[in-house]
Amino acid sequence: MRPPGFWFTRPDRPALAARLLSPVSALYARATARRMARPGYLAQVPVICIGNLNAGGTGKTPTVIALIERLQQRHVAVHVVSRGYGGREAGPLQVDPRRHTAAQTGDEPLLIAAFAPCWIARDRAAGVKAAEAAGAQAILLDDGFQNPSVQKDFSLIVVDAGVGFGNGRVIPAGPLREPVAAGLTRADAVVSIGPAALQADFDGTWRHLIDLPHLRGELRPLQTGMDWSGVRVLAFAGIGHPGKFFATLSRLGVDLVATHALDDHQPLTGTLFGRLETEARSLDAQLVTTEKDAVRLPAGLRQKVLTLPVRLQIDDWSVIDAALDRLIPVASTPP
Repeated sequence: MRPPGFWFTRPDRPALAARLLSPVSALYARATARRMARPGYLAQVPVICIGNLNAGGTGKTPTVIALIERLQQRHVAVHVVSRGYGGREAGPLQVDPRRHTAAQTGDEPLLIAAFAPCWIARDRAAGVKAAEAAGAQAILLDDGFQNPSVQKDFSLIVVDAGVGFGNGRVIPAGPLREPVAAGLTRADAVVSIGPAALQADFDGTWRHLIDLPHLRGELRPLQTGMDWSGVRVLAFAGIGHPGKFFATLSRLGVDLVATHALDDHQPLTGTLFGRLETEARSLDAQLVTTEKDAVRLPAGLRQKVLTLPVRLQIDDWSVIDAALDRLIPVASTPP
């Protein structure tokens, strides 16, 4: 389901619906605060949480992949633990991209498993214990910031610079899982993701609330040697903000003849793909999608679709590197 538009009005000009729903939001926020007060499992290895305050996509998966690469450069055996949103398996289960499908594990764990061992577990503590038993020297907890079952050694809040914290209100009056001030008291740093113009807008609206180290990053296409200039493209995406993907393609110079914004995590059934393929053929266009969407395609159809991989580029890693120096000795032996 797509979020309602009033979630993203200016914080100082809330819509009537947001004001009317505020009492329910207060109950939601109190329930979250009570849940987070419970003690969690203390792992034997460092646990780094990549989370957000907003419901929906903010760029957590590219952030997880960037941190995997940062840890692997230090020769740290890093594992990822995810809830496996959208998958039917409860876990703990180590994701095998050769054997599992997105319907079993969720699309994000299936993508992440190409970079590092990834576990899905509805019970996050059980997932962390499984990763420890399998030899993890560090664990990235994907989207577990509002889950109290595991204690975190470092928590990084990811926010889309173009969306910010929406109208600043908690579900259902706004997009937040908890109030900004309450969430940031448990965090160690914030990373906002977006180009410079959006970063400036984000700073103008929200920077006064962030009394934490603030990193800035941008999703940039991975250099694969593909020349996209002039390619006729039908693009489809079922991510948090499909428009950002379409804009990236446009900046690469493609001839974007059609776009389809799907729901986040929407299953790519044979029927849906058939409609997309028929339209692309009629337009003499190439089907293009994101890496996360591609893993939801049936294996036999993936060769018909090009993907545009993107990676998170962070301006200044010093805050993260200092945390890793503290949590994980540089002398860690190669896995």
